[in-house]
Amino acid sequence: MALIITDECINCDVCEPECPNGAISQGTEIYVIDPSKCTECVGHFDVPQCREVCPVDCIPVDPKHVETKAQLVLKYQALMTVEAPQEG
Repeated sequence: MALIITDECINCDVCEPECPNGAISQGTEIYVIDPSKCTECVGHFDVPQCREVCPVDCIPVDPKHVETKAQLVLKYQALMTVEAPQEG
């Protein structure tokens, strides 16, 4: 399940650098999470790092992007394949 940042976000800037997939960016008013890149840190950490550092607890699961742990693992693997440097 991808995560989402709610309008309770205070733009404190602590979540963006913690995302290992680069899924968090500054939106028009608050930070946003790209659901195509969010794996809830599966493959990197045991818990979502953005949620660990968020001082206002405004990062719930996005009900519009429900995924199983297996789907998150596949998304992580696909993201790592895309990011891996090409040899040659």
